Amino acid sequence: MAEAHQAVGFRPSLTSDGAEVELSAPVLQEIYLSGLRSWKRHLSRFWNDFLTGVFPASPLSWLFLFSAIQLAWFLQLDPSLGLMEKIKELLPDWGGQHHRLRGILAAALFASCLWGALIFTLHVALRLLLSYHGWLLEPHGAMSSPTKTWLALVRIFSGRRLMLFSYQRSLPRQPVPSVQDTVRKYLESVRPVLSHEDFDWTAALAKEFLRLQASLLQWHLRLKSWWASNYVSDWWEEFVYLRSRNSLMVNSNYYMMDFLYVTPTPVQAARAGNAVHALLLYRHRLDRQEILPTLLMGMRPLCSAQYEKIFNTTRIPGVQKDHIRHLGDSRHVAVFHRGRFFRVGTHSRSGLLPPRALEQQFQRILDDPSPACPHEEHLAALTAAPRDLWAQVRRSLKTQAEDALEAVEGAAFFVSLDSEPQGLTRWFDKSFTLIVFSNGKLGLNVEHSWADCPISGHMWEFTLATECFQLGYSADGHCKGHPDPSLPKPQRLHWDLPEKVHLSISLALRGAKTLSGDIDCHVFPFSHFGKSFIKRCHLSSDSFIQMALQLAHFRDRGQFCLTYESTMTRLFLEGRTETVRSCTKEACSFVNAMEDKGKTDPQCLALLRLAVDKHQALLKAAMSGQGVDRHLFALYIVSQFLHLQSPFLDQVHSEQWQLATSQIPVQQIHLFDVHNHPDYVSSGGGFGPVDDHGYGVSYIFMGDNTITFHISSKKSSTKTDSHRLGQHIEDALLDMASLFQEGKRLKQGCRGLGEDSGYRCGSLPCHSRGSRAPTTSTNF
Repeated sequence: MAEAHQAVGFRPSLTSDGAEVELSAPVLQEIYLSGLRSWKRHLSRFWNDFLTGVFPASPLSWLFLFSAIQLAWFLQLDPSLGLMEKIKELLPDWGGQHHRLRGILAAALFASCLWGALIFTLHVALRLLLSYHGWLLEPHGAMSSPTKTWLALVRIFSGRRLMLFSYQRSLPRQPVPSVQDTVRKYLESVRPVLSHEDFDWTAALAKEFLRLQASLLQWHLRLKSWWASNYVSDWWEEFVYLRSRNSLMVNSNYYMMDFLYVTPTPVQAARAGNAVHALLLYRHRLDRQEILPTLLMGMRPLCSAQYEKIFNTTRIPGVQKDHIRHLGDSRHVAVFHRGRFFRVGTHSRSGLLPPRALEQQFQRILDDPSPACPHEEHLAALTAAPRDLWAQVRRSLKTQAEDALEAVEGAAFFVSLDSEPQGLTRWFDKSFTLIVFSNGKLGLNVEHSWADCPISGHMWEFTLATECFQLGYSADGHCKGHPDPSLPKPQRLHWDLPEKVHLSISLALRGAKTLSGDIDCHVFPFSHFGKSFIKRCHLSSDSFIQMALQLAHFRDRGQFCLTYESTMTRLFLEGRTETVRSCTKEACSFVNAMEDKGKTDPQCLALLRLAVDKHQALLKAAMSGQGVDRHLFALYIVSQFLHLQSPFLDQVHSEQWQLATSQIPVQQIHLFDVHNHPDYVSSGGGFGPVDDHGYGVSYIFMGDNTITFHISSKKSSTKTDSHRLGQHIEDALLDMASLFQEGKRLKQGCRGLGEDSGYRCGSLPCHSRGSRAPTTSTNF
């Protein structure tokens, strides 16, 4: 999602004002600390390890083993081959009457050792099995005999009762790619966007890097990969996110949207009540590990570490570096409405408050006539300020308004009851802000450092499905159930704001308005065809869209550019993301052919298939730990610790991504009935542009026949226009579909409908359901 902006903007040796901040720690010390942090995280997950660290065994299996040993001993059989007798000899002699107790203790110790050895063996076997990636490289829909055997063994070693963190101890570590392969792939990726002179210069820098510096930097990375859980993820979190001094708004945070065409209820408090209850149900399932681990293609488990910080988490600003604060539990949410902050309890003595009780509490806030205190109304704008400024102001708030600040930062999450169509008040530091608009629409603003989009997307799918289909609403639009008049009223938070903070709030608000006002965000659904048509063409749906984006961008700007597509590396322990460089030589050949009137449809189609195959190869390589950018990033960080200047790495990290893209995955399609209720699916979300003269594009496949796009750019740029690119995307998709016989009929049908029906080829869709899709710049 928005990570591309942070990845481009990070400079580990510079602050936001350009002052030098040396990374003075020796690199070996930093690697040691990385490993130490990894082990501390393992220890902090002790309870999870107790429940799932023995996976695929269980505590009950130890009891069974101990009972079997005792039974064998009773039958005068010795399954330990004399080991238990030796253990008894080592135990203290408590007298003859305790001889039987010594036997039981010896049996227990032997059972524990045998049980631990069996578990360790199962862990190692499962980790070796999960290190196999041959299945990922096979053609879609085909499964070889080795892969079938591998899958059967994985299922056998996985046991029966899976929990969220069941696979964590068995996941392999992310490999460090060959530095020669990484440099070769990098040069291949920039060849289509560089002139011959620039490419030759870059290739010379790469050759010098491989000769002089690569082996030393690579050695340190391999050392870290052996010692720490992941050779890159902790540095990615620190340098790309927590050390960034830019505003979180637009630059880092991203948004998620509600159902596109339907609103389950227009009652704002009722929608808030059901949504908050659904989110807390998700947290309850998360705490009990009742959420099943995600299986890629239904076969391969993904790392679940990022789920730990969804709730009760805040990014705390600091000078030079932020840190993430996560609480074990929180029994309240912080709520903002019309310039006022409230603390709303979410639990009673009997447990989680029902939706109707939560609705009652939110309605009390909506009905509260008390005015906001001076400057309180725009206090949250400080979280949108540059991080150093916010860190300094927060120190004053910590002294003057500690209780109110703690109520917000210690909340399970932040809720904004918006009274205006376009609000700016989100507490951007919270792991996420739930936004409830006055017409009942929902939105989500998500802080990026703690996890990536698939994690918040999984939670959001559960929330929308639960609040709409399981909890539901009464005929009058209220939550089901009855109010609880005995509940205490929400607690109004009071801020004693010192005079020196007032100016900071005004400056932060002005900056936030300027930043948000410069964003041109266009959201539209493409309904002419969707995933099912692309699959019938025997093409990858994601690769098809990526090629359409290449064609659309070329038509928009008349040139090719570096393209950032985010994919995940959660096949590995604590893996996060990797970059797929989608602008390949094959993609450029396809685009040029589409723009060449002398090329026939069969020729263009052949080039499209080559481009899709190349993109799929890059995608699978990135997912299996053989990508380019995270490796180069980690090499760059090591070079900074060693104070080793590398013109090649400097060149790599000075590149601009004028097109940043991301697919939002639909992970729980079983929660939605897309056939009977096609409108009741999430419309995805989006992020800000990476480059001042570039685009940010995200997309989600809604059911089988609709693709929703989110396009962002900056109004201040004369080179970009989000609506114009949206038109090019629609045209590109239809032109690509026309390469197939079925697609020709689709395109002819689109042209035959005309403007009155809501579809017009070569223009933005006006949507046959009678209302234009929402276009927003500051709602989230």
